Amino acid sequence: MQDPIRWNDLALFAAVARHGTLAGAAGEIGTSTATLSRRMTALEARMGRRLFRHGGQSYAMTEDGAALQLHARQMEAAATEVAQWQASGHGPTRVRISAGTWTAQTLATDIVRFWSPDAPWVPEFVHCDQDMDIARREIDIGIRNRRPEQPWLAGRRTATVHFAVYGRDGVQEWIGASSEAVRTPSARWVAQNHGTDIVTTVNDPRLGLALALAGVGRIVLPCFVGDGTDLARKSDPIGALTHEEWLVCHHEARHTPAIRTALESLAAYLTDRLPITPP
Repeated sequence: MQDPIRWNDLALFAAVARHGTLAGAAGEIGTSTATLSRRMTALEARMGRRLFRHGGQSYAMTEDGAALQLHARQMEAAATEVAQWQASGHGPTRVRISAGTWTAQTLATDIVRFWSPDAPWVPEFVHCDQDMDIARREIDIGIRNRRPEQPWLAGRRTATVHFAVYGRDGVQEWIGASSEAVRTPSARWVAQNHGTDIVTTVNDPRLGLALALAGVGRIVLPCFVGDGTDLARKSDPIGALTHEEWLVCHHEARHTPAIRTALESLAAYLTDRLPITPP
């Protein structure tokens, strides 16, 4: 009888599967590509199944590899839950929450509306304009602009978010996103519709707001942000940018007491903050 597969080998496999390359996985876990290559070859031999389609630098998964990745995700989720269980015996559980720039800033500003120091959880905000991986528990809860598609994610629609143009009276120029900035839908809309009128760019939308307040140019903002500034709204809500807001977490993690409490608190706050009907 063969010895069971080591958990650490499956963790290494999961990293390679996520990145699709040895270099990406090696950067995540801090080992060499040569070591990973040996370990994956040994794992395939031990499994008696081909897990990757080796070609150049790519490590695309076979059908067996994709099936194993689902099991590996469950193991990673279980490991995170064990860590959270351990932490729960030493005070409130930290719950990592990711959101885009403006929602994350609003959450931090309005924290007393959905959290208090005596709660069984403590929010740990992760500002990111790209989706972070809930399956491998980079975060516990995500606030996203669409319904989750992956079967291991649970979601709750909380609001409808509208965007509009804001600026000082008399200002016709525009502020765009620099080449190294994350290309959010609003940044792409500005580039496509007002690219020739852009006078300067920023790599963080908060800097764009500062410049708009100084009269340098116009900017597109979520209405829940722009309507609270000294800028004038210069357009109706932009239909192409209107999107739903969803509160998302792993379908198993949502039953963890601290995360369940955090979800309920955030859902109540987010639903109250914005209407689901047009402004």
